[in-house]
Amino acid sequence: MATVSGELPSACLACGGAQGIRDTAGWVCANCGWRVGDVPDPDLPPVRVEVVYYLRFRDRIKIGTSGRPRARLAQLRYEELLAFERGGRDVEQRRHAQFAESRFPGSEWFVSNRALTRHIRAVARGTTDPWAAYARWMAEELALRVSRG
Repeated sequence: MATVSGELPSACLACGGAQGIRDTAGWVCANCGWRVGDVPDPDLPPVRVEVVYYLRFRDRIKIGTSGRPRARLAQLRYEELLAFERGGRDVEQRRHAQFAESRFPGSEWFVSNRALTRHIRAVARGTTDPWAAYARWMAEELALRVSRG
């Protein structure tokens, strides 16, 4: 059987992706690589991946962090999700220090400038959808937990 791409029979359990690759061994999620039919152990703790997010609202950029980015971003007003960078509070604080000269005092918002947009492009390199990168990291973390089992 030749390898084919198409819609998965059901959403990927690891990342929720809909597209897959099918070969003689079955379906694999095209987004994160999780094999369809593999079920995570329900006794494992929930997967959590900390990310630094970059949001744009007009000419401002917000640099924040969350272990639950969907819930966090639902609370915020922004026009565009620019990128996710894997990491937690320590990475966020380094980015705040790195771009401190552009920071609006007392906030996590920064004036958009060349250095910041160049950094965001470097962080986003290789993906056009930040959520796809996040799904891949979640699936990788889940796979690590399963292998440690």
